[in-house]
Amino acid sequence: MSGYGQFCPVAKAMEVLDERWTLLVVRELLLGSRHFNDLRRGVPKMSPTLLSKRLKSLTRVGVIERAEIGGRTTYSLTACGRELAGVVEALGTWGMRWIHQLGDDDLDPHLLMWDMRRTIPIDVWPRARTTVAFQLDGAPPKASRWWLVVADGEADVCDFDPGFEVAATITTSLRTLTRIWRGDLAWLRAQLDGSVAVSGSSDVRRAVPSWIGQSALSAVPRPA
Repeated sequence: MSGYGQFCPVAKAMEVLDERWTLLVVRELLLGSRHFNDLRRGVPKMSPTLLSKRLKSLTRVGVIERAEIGGRTTYSLTACGRELAGVVEALGTWGMRWIHQLGDDDLDPHLLMWDMRRTIPIDVWPRARTTVAFQLDGAPPKASRWWLVVADGEADVCDFDPGFEVAATITTSLRTLTRIWRGDLAWLRAQLDGSVAVSGSSDVRRAVPSWIGQSALSAVPRPA
């Protein structure tokens, strides 16, 4: 990778971190992804070739380490890489506070559902296997229907019908669900103004907002 030709520590750090997608790969590792396919689900618009290239370069500079565990290639952050947690969190907080515009290209149902799957509050879901379906207007036809399944303390997300009984169906637009997840829009307000419809029994309809929740950065205070 090309350098800035400066001794400044900021410049030296950015020689490693400012290549396209690099910090997002670090973000995925911080959020618990360990395998190549899981990393791809967190950066769905990144090509497999480029992801492989970034993993190799981050391994070379000591940010991540690669291991073979149970016949599978596993990636994890080194002590050096884990120190980037504060950097990624600070960038996320700053982005939530000051960068509010969402273009159509920023709306990605694959990333949205993957992010929801790994951070929903599973402890508040029923003990029995529970499935919530999503119908997303404005998403590409092949990515407009999703199923979130929680069973045995784990969550999974499917872009095909898994065949389980559906407890609730959430019908909304991809943009609205993204705004709710980011914390730009409250569940209650979206339900009251009709931009979100939840079908199911009355107790399930009341519970769905707490089942889904919002992203970890949704509570970041915004400027007035």
